[in-house]
Amino acid sequence: MTERDRLLNIFRHKPVDRVPVYYFGVWSETRQRWIREGFTDAPGPEKNHLTMQVPGMGPNWEDDIWHTHGLADYAPIGDYEHQVISESGDRRIYQNSLGAIIQENTGACSVPHTIKHALKPDRASWTAFKSYLNPKTPSRYPSDLAERCAAFNRMDKARFFMGGSLYGHLRDWMGAEQISYLMYDDPSLLKEMVAYMADYYMCIYEPVLRRVKFDICYIFEDCCGSCGPLLSPVVFNTVFAEHYRRLFTFYKDKGVEFILLDSDGYVEPLIPCWQSAGVDILFPVEVGKWKADPAALRKRYGQSLMMFGGIDKHMIPVGGKPLREHLILRKPVVEAGGYLPIPDHRIPPDCSYKQFLDYIKVFNEIMNGQQFYEQG
Repeated sequence: MTERDRLLNIFRHKPVDRVPVYYFGVWSETRQRWIREGFTDAPGPEKNHLTMQVPGMGPNWEDDIWHTHGLADYAPIGDYEHQVISESGDRRIYQNSLGAIIQENTGACSVPHTIKHALKPDRASWTAFKSYLNPKTPSRYPSDLAERCAAFNRMDKARFFMGGSLYGHLRDWMGAEQISYLMYDDPSLLKEMVAYMADYYMCIYEPVLRRVKFDICYIFEDCCGSCGPLLSPVVFNTVFAEHYRRLFTFYKDKGVEFILLDSDGYVEPLIPCWQSAGVDILFPVEVGKWKADPAALRKRYGQSLMMFGGIDKHMIPVGGKPLREHLILRKPVVEAGGYLPIPDHRIPPDCSYKQFLDYIKVFNEIMNGQQFYEQG
């Protein structure tokens, strides 16, 4: 069985020869620790904590999806000069090409803090910002697009691509507080933004999808926190649902088999909304943060809810019997199909390289039988 079919057959509810081991990358500090402890990156350009290929695992599914494998650039193209405003110790404040002012920690992997957002929640700002979102800008595609697409089609791995965001990117550009106010202060403007973003991604990806057979569309949203969603089901159905359906119908008409939606946090209130809009796979099913239970979710939503994630990453360095019991709880859902268990977010640096290799062995023993444990 090919690597590609092995992963896809899980979501097709078809038999596989074994359950592959996947993860969602590591922190940059984790990569540094693992290199000190014996990990060696395979040769290749721009290797980092998102592209690490650990021995014994399936091919890194996330490798270069954020840059659409060099086939298209979906990011806004700004006209501000990128400049460092101040730098002291491990703190740097800079202005990016969109005009946002951002503070970042240069000494550790952490979420940057936006001091000034690039987009204000008003029509004048949106009209100006749309100039950065021109899907017809020629530089969005490489000059050798046809050749790159042909090479991509020869890969033996499941073909993921970052198919856009109807909430998450707008939230990044204007801030969680401002987009939350906009839902109630001017929902018609927000809906206009969402509609434009759906059209934007369809326009950008049309030339690529004529040449490439993608398998899984990754939708970045991150629209939930530990206490619940940052938008209500009513807002979702009023503002977002129609444009999710348009976007997902476009992708599936172009041959994309599955839609995967990424949101951390407590997502359950939005699951029925997402399913109604056409989402196939829920990711990353955060067990550690909000105690999600893949078995309970499957019981509630049935086989139509497929999942990618659901292993508490903090259990990996614990190891031993607790880790074994944690994985055993996942096995019945795996055997029912439509679920591939992976850690529920990036592996933090409290996990050693040996502990992670031990996790791979235990995973294989439980999911695939003793022979895989011994081979590992």
